[in-house]
Amino acid sequence: MNYLAHAYLSFNEPEILAGNMISDFVKGKKKFDYSLTIQQGIALHRAIDQFTDFHPVTQEAKSYFKKDYRLYSGAFVDVVFDHFLANDKNEFSNDKELDSFCQSTYHNLQNNSSVFPEKFLQMLPYMKKQNWLFHYGSREGIEKSFGGLVRRAVYLSESAIAFSIFNNYYQELEKCYQLFFPEIKKFSAQYVSELNNQ
Repeated sequence: MNYLAHAYLSFNEPEILAGNMISDFVKGKKKFDYSLTIQQGIALHRAIDQFTDFHPVTQEAKSYFKKDYRLYSGAFVDVVFDHFLANDKNEFSNDKELDSFCQSTYHNLQNNSSVFPEKFLQMLPYMKKQNWLFHYGSREGIEKSFGGLVRRAVYLSESAIAFSIFNNYYQELEKCYQLFFPEIKKFSAQYVSELNNQ
């Protein structure tokens, strides 16, 4: 799952959200530099990633990208699933509700920004100004996100093929999302509930 899903699966808990969003930027024992609740958000992020990576429906979605992108196929699927989440009327009834969630997410992240890793802190203003989370909902936003993925990746040189795959297999990928998201939502809610009861 990508940024929108990780934010959404933090269930409106600001410090869980903070940890969930910065997890990829926190290596090894550095996680112990953070408050317990942010550490729990980091752990939630990693649990979500593991659940996602090994789920058979995710494997099916990756198969569309695997021939051209191999190990990076999962990264493209993460972005694709954010697109379908942004357009999922069961989760966001309209664009106004989606944007309200996005703005609340940026606000909560800003409130915790004093403890963020430098790389995430540098990225956050662009995320907010360009409203990345909201724009996952459009095809143009996905095209830009694919391009951003390539810029950050060591072994990728283009994303045009990935965008073509996204468009050509749109319905098949949407079906994968529809089968998968209720399961990751249930898993994440249970995980957060267990954290709160510790």
